[in-house]
Amino acid sequence: MSIAPSNNKLHDLDQEWITEYKTSGDLAALARLYEPYVPLVYGVALKYFKDEERSKDAVMQIFEELISKIKQHNIHHFKSWLYTLSRNHCLMEIRKEKSNPIIFDESFMDFEPFMHLSEKEQTETKLIAMEACLETLNIEQRQSITLFYLQEKCYTEVAKETGYDLKKVKSYIQNGKRNLKICLEKQSE
Repeated sequence: MSIAPSNNKLHDLDQEWITEYKTSGDLAALARLYEPYVPLVYGVALKYFKDEERSKDAVMQIFEELISKIKQHNIHHFKSWLYTLSRNHCLMEIRKEKSNPIIFDESFMDFEPFMHLSEKEQTETKLIAMEACLETLNIEQRQSITLFYLQEKCYTEVAKETGYDLKKVKSYIQNGKRNLKICLEKQSE
């Protein structure tokens, strides 16, 4: 009979395994980190997809995303970060489906050169541009914007997690938004 580790012990182990994976690139460390959270990821996927097989596939796809994303982020609370990553993965998959409806009318078989990017390509292009622009921000702005918008944390949670003063967090978010807007406008020219 195995006993699940307490939250504090699990958090400490998470940090150990994150560090081990970031330094060694050992997938076994990443697997040990991910394994206790598989039910959480599966539950999130099942909530959005309402399909067991698709949810199982999502668990594997999210693990594959972790291989690169975990090295790109400074993660303090792996469980909440993984939950957000899982939710965003599911939402992006659902958006992809909605942007590519299946068309069965007569014009579907007609060939016409495409004059504009499809909606999916536009969304993908915007996401790539957003990620590139996010990387141009200074670390304080990038962390604050990521936590506030992508992980949907409030100002006080961002301040607590980063250690920044609440007024500074608001300033970083406001300035970061402005800098993102400028960067995105330059890229669209």
